[in-house]
Amino acid sequence: MSTPSPVARIAYQGEPGANSHLACTEAYPDFEALAYPTFEDALAAVKSGEVLYAMIPIENSVAGRVADIHHLLPDANLYIIGEHFLRVRHQLMSVKGATLETVKKVMSHTQALGQCRKTLRSLGLTPVPEADTAGSARLVAEQGDPAFAAIASRLAADIYGLEILRSDVEDENHNTTRFIVLAKDPDDAEPEDGPVITTFLFRVRNVPAALYKALGGFATNGVNMTKLESYQLEGTFNATMFHADIEGHPAQRPVQLALEELSFFSSEVRLLGTYLASPYRIEAARAAAPPIDGV
Repeated sequence: MSTPSPVARIAYQGEPGANSHLACTEAYPDFEALAYPTFEDALAAVKSGEVLYAMIPIENSVAGRVADIHHLLPDANLYIIGEHFLRVRHQLMSVKGATLETVKKVMSHTQALGQCRKTLRSLGLTPVPEADTAGSARLVAEQGDPAFAAIASRLAADIYGLEILRSDVEDENHNTTRFIVLAKDPDDAEPEDGPVITTFLFRVRNVPAALYKALGGFATNGVNMTKLESYQLEGTFNATMFHADIEGHPAQRPVQLALEELSFFSSEVRLLGTYLASPYRIEAARAAAPPIDGV
């Protein structure tokens, strides 16, 4: 059996109608989005050539980082070629004929339930954790019981034929998930393409103040670090890997000098990709900026 062409196919974890599915349709509307049950399966589809890209969530403005991804990235041998920010809008949905009066229990992913905690409490609804948002919508449709509802995307409501009982039930209006787009081969942006983000992993040497010294080069060379997270390796509490994002291109002299200093104090440095910064970053910065002269 021949391997399907990877052209115009993008993988995501979850079921049809998941927020990851929605991110694929927003960022790559001309691609066929394929669902995979786990992150490992989605990444494996890229490595095997079954798909061209994978759309993978890495952090959420309310719930924080997606921990599984940080453990999978070091061994995935894939490259980041882009990013996409999805404004997460949770919809409360149930079968046709159901109302807020008939619904007693709400199914969804644990994070989605937590992001709608205030709304659920105000409506007197009992949360029921499930594997994912779209899968919860499918279960509600299959059960056909107006006592059950799901929290999922509008796309999931369309796919599973559910009615939206209340729109945008998330507690925070800044609820946004950042996705990274992974590919089998590197496809780095050029320095002249515009503002870029460079992502890398590193592990510092086991010497005093190694992390402080490793990061010093970014400060002295004026390179802005937008993300720095640590996570433990191999089940120990003394082997730490760091995941970092910076603004800038490795071909630019300040970034070169900063990475050289990082390498001197690290036992491992691995560049994962340099890609165009999403326009959302500028929009978010403007929204968060304090008013000028009280305006």
